[in-house]
Formats: sequence, structure tokens, C-alpha cells
Amino acid sequence: MSEILLPIVQTINSYLSDYILFIMLIAVGLWYSIKTHFVQIRCFGEGMRRVFGSLTLRGKKQSSGMSSFQALATAIAAQVGTGNIVGASGAILAGGPGAIFWMWVIAFFGMATIYAEATLAQETRIVNKDGSIKGGPVYYITTAFKGNLGKSLAGFFAIAITLALGFFGCMVQSNSIGSTCQTAFGIPSWVIGVILVTICGFIFLGGIQRLASVTEKVVPIMASIFLLGGLILLIARIKYIPATFGMIFKYAFQPQAIIGGGVGAALKIALTQGAKRGLFSNEAGMGSTPHAHALANVKTPHEQGCVAMIGVFIDTFVVLTLNALVVISTLYTSDGILANGYNEAAMAAVNKANLTQTAFGTVFGEQFGAMFVAITLFFFAFSTILGWNLFGKINVAYLFGEKSTTIYTIIALVFIFLGTLASNDLVWELSDMFNNLMVIPNALALFALTKMVTGAMKRAGKIK
Repeated sequence: MSEILLPIVQTINSYLSDYILFIMLIAVGLWYSIKTHFVQIRCFGEGMRRVFGSLTLRGKKQSSGMSSFQALATAIAAQVGTGNIVGASGAILAGGPGAIFWMWVIAFFGMATIYAEATLAQETRIVNKDGSIKGGPVYYITTAFKGNLGKSLAGFFAIAITLALGFFGCMVQSNSIGSTCQTAFGIPSWVIGVILVTICGFIFLGGIQRLASVTEKVVPIMASIFLLGGLILLIARIKYIPATFGMIFKYAFQPQAIIGGGVGAALKIALTQGAKRGLFSNEAGMGSTPHAHALANVKTPHEQGCVAMIGVFIDTFVVLTLNALVVISTLYTSDGILANGYNEAAMAAVNKANLTQTAFGTVFGEQFGAMFVAITLFFFAFSTILGWNLFGKINVAYLFGEKSTTIYTIIALVFIFLGTLASNDLVWELSDMFNNLMVIPNALALFALTKMVTGAMKRAGKIK
């Protein structure tokens, strides 16, 4: 069955990611950049002040929902996952160092997209009599499209995100944790699975307040560990940094010099790899992070929109870029194994899964490099599981009611454990397919609710 389904799912994913979603998500980013008068530039400072001006690892307990920073931490937990390491490495390997330039371009426009998503999540959320909050794309989809069409699109989105993130996605993340820990520390992956399920179960059953309390602590810690390790490596390779940035800009427009092939074909690969990996790393336009931003207790929707933009900035311009600089400055510079292009000897030594481990190993030593990446991946993937489980839970509650979330949690824990035992290409492809499909109704709603977003900006005095 797997052999039959795999090529079918791969074909669907290829058409969705290379054409439909690629065009749709770029269009949304351009549209909102223009409509908001480039909010990602004008309100970037405001977003930074709102995030770091009140940064704390011990936020006040909320009677319902989350603080603005807790919502951002939960969103970043979902955004910063294995895609920042494996995804960025895959983009560089397939499209050359220049793919990172296109990731930056996509993230720039994605900041406007995620501003719109967070603003709409706040505008359309429902606060119940008991103070509990319900919000996310299903609520602004049904606002954008009335009647059966809205219900059908919202239901489609809810099913897709539950399968993509809540089940298959968490399985993929736990597989990354299990395999890297077994490689680096020799701990059997099933042991990691038991530990992971125990910790996750404790957090899941504690509800939104416990999850928010964990993410506001884990996210700054995991970011600090990775940034510290990356900065130490870049200091050790300081003389290669100018050449590293030079390659990013040079190979953005002349990728054939490093990856081979014709000029047109190589440029297409570099651009599409950078764009696709960038879009699915920061998740702008996918409809995942609005679930967290809907829960934020803020005075105006505009405030959380500004905060949400910083999530994309941290994901792409800080974490993903640091990983890219590490890889390029160690493997593509004059003394690197990929300096002379993709010859047979070089490709036998690296692949997208171990590219980052190989890069850190050149400075830290092979064993310590593998251990550092394993620890980093544990934090990244674990935090992503927490965020994705919450997003799936919100949509299960929308589909089947609050009582169904207990059953959902049990099934999700089973998937997490199974992921540490084994994962196959079909699981990865199915996760990607449902991830791709959930973008369509979300993007359509974003276009349809443009006036609601610009109206929120007008009330905040940011546009006339």
C-alpha cells in the first residue's frame, strides 16, 4: 500500500508546492505589503518593543488565554522546528547558498501576511461567558464566506491541520528527536519515545495555561543555546564570513556556478527552493500560528499583529539565517568539502539530514558537533510538538466539541511514540500534503478579509 500511495502523494505535493501554493502565498505577501503600506517596515520597531520591552520567563498567570509574549512564544515554538535545520540545509544543498537570499525575500513579505493572520484571529475570536477563548482560521474563514461554503472550507481546514500537524507532523518531529538522540548519545529511540510521551502528556493535560508557561521558558532557552553555539562557530570562522555573505548574493543570481546545470534551470531551482523552504519554515500564510495569536490578551488586534511579525523575523532572519551561515562558512568556503561544487566525493559525505551536523563538526569535532545538533533538535522539535498539538486540539474542538479533545490527546500521544520507533517517506509526504492543502482555504480568507485588516490598522491610527 505504501509503495502505491507514495508516488501519488509525492505528485500531488509537487504540483501544490511548486505552483499553486508558491504563487498563492507570494501573492498574499505582496498584497498585504501594499495594502498595509509595508507594515513590516513601518511597525517593525513597535513589534520589537512589544516583544522585548516586556520579556519575561515567568509571565503572570492569565485567567484565560495567554499574555501577548506567551502567544508569541507558542507561535515561535511551532515555527522553529526541524525545518530550520533540515529544511534550510535541504534548500542550500538543492539550490546552493543563493537559496538563502530568496528565503529572506519571502520572509520579508511573509511578515505582512502573518500580521494579517494575527489581526484577523483577534478580530474574529469568540470569548465565551466563562472567559475561555476560541479563535483561529476556522473562525475568520466562516466570517469571510457565509453559509455552507464557509462551513465547508472551515471544516476542510480543520481536518487538514489536525492530520498535518496534530498527528503526522508530530510523528515526524518525534522521529527527528529519537533518531538524533540515538545517533549522538546511543540512547534507544523507544526510550526517548517513552520520556517524550510522558512529558508531553503532562503538558497537554494541563491545558493552555500549562502549555503557555512551558513555551515562554523553553523558546528563549532553545534559541539562546542555538545562537550561542552558532556564534561561537562563526567567530572561529570569522575570516570566511565576508565570503559567506558574498556567496549568498552571488549564487542567488548565478546558482549554476555551484549546483551545475543551465542558467535558467539553476536559477529556478535556487529561487523555488529558497521560497518554498522559507514559506514553510516561518509558516506565514499557512494558518497555523493564528491559533496562538487569537489567545493573546491585548488591547487591539493591531498590537498582536505587530508581535506576530517578530515571530517570522526570529524564525527566518535569526535562527534559520544563523544555521545557513554555519553551513555555508564551513562547507562552501575555500577549505570546505563543497567548495568545488557537487562532485561525487563531496556528495558521498553529506546530505540534507547531516549537513548541519557536518558543519558544526568541522569546528566542534565530529562527536560534539553531532551532540550539539541533537540537543538543539530536541528543543526545536519538542517545542514544535507542543505548538502543533494545541493547534490540532483547537480544530478538533471546533469539529467535534470540547469533550473530543481528550480522545484527540491520547491519539496524538500514540503518534508521537510511534514516530520515535519508525517513520517512513509516506508519513513525511502525507504531513506535507495536508500541510499544503490547509493553506488554500486560509489564503482565500486572507484575500477576502482585506478590509477587516486595514480597518484594524485605521483604528490603531497606522493608516488613514
